[in-house]
Amino acid sequence: MTNKPRVTVWIGGAAGDGVASTGDIFCKTSSRMGLHVYAYNSYQSVIRGGHVYYQVQVGADSKVLSQGDDADVLIALNQDTINRHAAHIREGGVVIYNSDKIKTEGIKLGAGVRALGLPVTQLTQAYPGKSGVMQNTLALGALVHLLGLDWAIFEESIRSTFGKKKAEVAEANVSIAKAGLEHAKSKLEPLPLALKGDGKRRSLLTGNQAIAMGSVIGGCKFYAAYPMTPASSIMHWLAPRAPKYGVVMKQCEDEIASINMAIGAGHAGVRSMTGTAGGGFALMTEAVGLAAMTETPVVIVEVQRGGPSTGLPTKTEQGDLWQILGASQGEYPRAVIAPTSVSDAFYATTESLNLAEQFQCPVLIISDLLLSEHMETVDPDTLTNHVPIERGEIIAPWIESHGTNGHGKTEKYLRFKDTPSGVSPRALPGTPDLMYVAASDEHNEEGIVISDVYTDTTTRVKMMEKRMRKVDGLLKATKGPVVDGNPADSAITLVGWGSTLQIIQEIVLALRKEGVKVCHMQIRNIIPFHAAEVEAVLKASKKTVCIENNFTGQMATLIRQETSFQFHHKIHKYDGEPFYFEPLLEQVKACLAPGAPARQVQLTV
Repeated sequence: MTNKPRVTVWIGGAAGDGVASTGDIFCKTSSRMGLHVYAYNSYQSVIRGGHVYYQVQVGADSKVLSQGDDADVLIALNQDTINRHAAHIREGGVVIYNSDKIKTEGIKLGAGVRALGLPVTQLTQAYPGKSGVMQNTLALGALVHLLGLDWAIFEESIRSTFGKKKAEVAEANVSIAKAGLEHAKSKLEPLPLALKGDGKRRSLLTGNQAIAMGSVIGGCKFYAAYPMTPASSIMHWLAPRAPKYGVVMKQCEDEIASINMAIGAGHAGVRSMTGTAGGGFALMTEAVGLAAMTETPVVIVEVQRGGPSTGLPTKTEQGDLWQILGASQGEYPRAVIAPTSVSDAFYATTESLNLAEQFQCPVLIISDLLLSEHMETVDPDTLTNHVPIERGEIIAPWIESHGTNGHGKTEKYLRFKDTPSGVSPRALPGTPDLMYVAASDEHNEEGIVISDVYTDTTTRVKMMEKRMRKVDGLLKATKGPVVDGNPADSAITLVGWGSTLQIIQEIVLALRKEGVKVCHMQIRNIIPFHAAEVEAVLKASKKTVCIENNFTGQMATLIRQETSFQFHHKIHKYDGEPFYFEPLLEQVKACLAPGAPARQVQLTV
């Protein structure tokens, strides 16, 4: 470890030990120093107890693309953490622990790993009875010394975090952190790192925060949801800010109410959204069909977690793709977008709101726990509040916009008029002379139900074809996969979708550094599926690997369905944790080996 421009820090303890707040302060300090940050919190569903570990990778040289692998520094807030993770500290690393409570006898540390015990009771004697809650701050002070962080910026981060409670609480934490810093100085030399930031203060955002911000910037005025991990933090961001931005944020009694309220708002002309996880989306699916039949714009965010059933409530997975694709009854036009990064989650939301209104249909954003809950630094100029608002065909009173029929009488308004694009003129309820019926049954151009007494098959065919013509428009309005590299000139093509973008980018960078030519294709716009572009890349490739966080390879199956292409290799992970760089790189290299047989690999942590 010689003047490394990057460092990985793990903070472990039980739920209730303040693991996340400790990690957040470290991330805040690093970002304010102009460093790049990527943080992932591996937590459980219990409020207290269990095992939680917060993984942060910080870099000075370029954007950090993953949470890193083994730790350079492990902060152990309880005995369980040091027992579990002592073997995962890199050579030359450090473990920081509360020496009053944690025992290291019998714990085997790796080569060159140093132990820094903090006599917490002694160092916090000025604050009797507070040693248990102060061990985090002590450890952070020691970390500032070991990593060579800027004390003034760290102190600012401490004050901005604890000053919201009371000034004396912030003052006490600064004092305790200083004691941790001085103790570490007396015991250990700093790690040989080069963590000098560029001085540029970057935003720290999660994917859900970016979705919430995108909803506001994109003109959403109504958000209804029932709390369900890992989608709940969209509500958490909106709730205190909604009045300021003119948004109604409604916490509903369940997911059925949530989506029906959002559809009702969309019917009335208000840009609306809802959000949930797989279990909640299962309850919403009938209403998705309602939005499709009534041609009502609505945006639904589905954040995947481990399944089936309640599965792994606090773990990540990409296992809901087929649930999304098969949602609701029958066939209907819709868009499905899988954001690939935190910043893309922002733009995917604004884009979805536009598509929903332009094509008068449901639009689904499919995220996952990793993308929605991990935190990373985002350059301020990456996001903008100047995004186009495209509302589609919302018409003024009919007589003003279309005149009369030549006989002095207003033409009859056809809400579901058969048009070449499949998109009909949309009028908002209450517009004079533009009354219509919006039925969930099949209907004619006026909205009158056609199957209550005798099914009009001719009208059914006409209306079905009218709606499905929107698919052509959606295909033109969305982009094909993001492709980095020339597949024909590359030794291998790596394919992913959604949140796997950045870990695959990290693999690509590492292989190219070794002189290997690599192509990377990331699929973001899933429905309508851009089959021609995807097929062209794959058929030009020498070897292909599909990388997914699920058991069956759902994207690989969809690609085969749409293009008939069969992947040479598949790498899957479904243990609830995201991909890690070194194990994934090892498996990709195995696929590169001459004569490597076609295979499917299941990775675990």
